[in-house]
Amino acid sequence: MDLEKVPLDVPKTERETYLKNYMEITRESGKLMLFAGDQKVEHLNDDFYGEGVHEDDANPEHLFEIASKAKIGVFATQLGLIARYGMDYRNVPYLVKINSKTNLVKTSQADPFSNLWYDVEQIVKFKENSGLKILGVGYTVYIGSEFEAEMFVQAAQVVHNAHQHGMISVLWLYPRGTAVKDEKDPHLIAGATGVGACLGTDFAKVSYPEKEGVNSAEAFKEAVKSAGRTKVVCAGGASDEVDDFLKKLHEQIHISGAMGSATGRNIHQKPIDEAIRMCNAIYAITIDDATVKEALKIYRGK
Repeated sequence: MDLEKVPLDVPKTERETYLKNYMEITRESGKLMLFAGDQKVEHLNDDFYGEGVHEDDANPEHLFEIASKAKIGVFATQLGLIARYGMDYRNVPYLVKINSKTNLVKTSQADPFSNLWYDVEQIVKFKENSGLKILGVGYTVYIGSEFEAEMFVQAAQVVHNAHQHGMISVLWLYPRGTAVKDEKDPHLIAGATGVGACLGTDFAKVSYPEKEGVNSAEAFKEAVKSAGRTKVVCAGGASDEVDDFLKKLHEQIHISGAMGSATGRNIHQKPIDEAIRMCNAIYAITIDDATVKEALKIYRGK
């Protein structure tokens, strides 16, 4: 990215800061490798303790150790965790998730609404006081919820105010609610990335589409085109076999045209050494254009 392509809602006085943050968060590649660590609210302790989850993951510090030692673009988590652990992990590039909700209240009970925890001004003050590398903010919108209008207003303000301070914005955009019949429908996901573009976000994080009889990598092209200059990154989803996960990631980028990845469980549920190697393998495909074979060698430590 050059200065001519910096969004026009970034003040002239903040354009250099925005460009610096953008280049750092994408490792000068234009693509985002986001390590997601916001699930302690979203999924409570289900992702961090139990069958198939290594004991290392029970401690929140495991997330910070991975982010500190592995190759990543940015580590996304809530401000409270950053405030508690950030002093020991100053080398980590952070993105603050400023809304979250648990998964206890199901759609059958009530449509989802994830309210704002902090405003961008508070994040900026925290950044100044802490001296940490906080490059951006993230916010989740549930498209199709009866509360979508309120979330749209909040998301628009988050993106605008982040840009006012030269920070990067990432919107989690998930179709969800009683009006949504199929959350993984490719056409609906393309609608979600288009909403992200209209909200002006830098990156739109969405689920990978699934539809019977349809090739997901080909179908996902619609979502990438719909986003225009907003770049699309795909959520990693539930834990998967490493070979399958890396192959799917490679297809998302090299067939669909996604401009990054957002991975949580497929990294942090592993013991620290394996988690770091998995992170580096994902980074290699996302940022360095590595093949699946090359990424597997990194993961296997060969």
